[in-house]
Amino acid sequence: MNNNHMPHTDGAPAADLIPQLLTAFPFVLALILYILAVFVSSRNHKPWPVYRTVCWIFGVFFAVTSVAGPLAARAHTDFSAHMFSHLFLGMLAPLLMAIASPMTLVLRTLSVPLARRLSRVLKSRISRILNHPIIASFLNIGGLWLLYTTSLYPFMHESILIHLIVHFHVFLAGYLFTVSMIYFDPIPHRIPFLYRATVFVSALAGHGILSKYIYANPPDGVSAGQAEIGGMIMYYGGDAIDIILIFIFCWQWSRASRQREDISVSPETESTRV
Repeated sequence: MNNNHMPHTDGAPAADLIPQLLTAFPFVLALILYILAVFVSSRNHKPWPVYRTVCWIFGVFFAVTSVAGPLAARAHTDFSAHMFSHLFLGMLAPLLMAIASPMTLVLRTLSVPLARRLSRVLKSRISRILNHPIIASFLNIGGLWLLYTTSLYPFMHESILIHLIVHFHVFLAGYLFTVSMIYFDPIPHRIPFLYRATVFVSALAGHGILSKYIYANPPDGVSAGQAEIGGMIMYYGGDAIDIILIFIFCWQWSRASRQREDISVSPETESTRV
């Protein structure tokens, strides 16, 4: 049954400061560790690209903004604020943090034995499954359908545990989806561009259809007016971030094609032809 109001959180644990701090802490810790790794890596190797560090900082900023502070507090009673939080946490922050190439930085920072162990983990079967475009898309888009078409959405405002699980899932699923589509870190199991493009288009369609479904069918506890605004934010805001993702994907595809052409038309090949 759909109530025409947002879940009341006065006195509810999810509205307290503790969930915000618990959700924000891993991101703040990730920022500190990344900065430390940059100093260590730049001391032992060539300087780490500044733009990657900047992307990581902004990625963490948008993630923390979505789970702690004024926007996060308002998201408990304002569905449009919740949608902005969703876009920041599940789309924009993962994109910026993927561009920051954290795995590459970790491999440069660790000792050789530890780096080899991490490489084995990245080549493991579970890593291959989680990084597969179809699995990542299912976790990402499927998780959002589960959140907004069941009673999970109002329930997350009543339970700290569910609140934390949902927010971490939104981020991690968004990050897995992003790194399964665009490669900035070493990927042992590379998927062809055409295959990824097909899955990518399907996932974008699933996200767009969900936003329209929310517009017409408000989640439990959300008024029709707020659902309409939230659905439009999800649709158009998601498109804006997806344009960046599409641009990067096409740029990588074009660059890979040019590299293949350069290899096929190498000086040795030309001399053979003559």
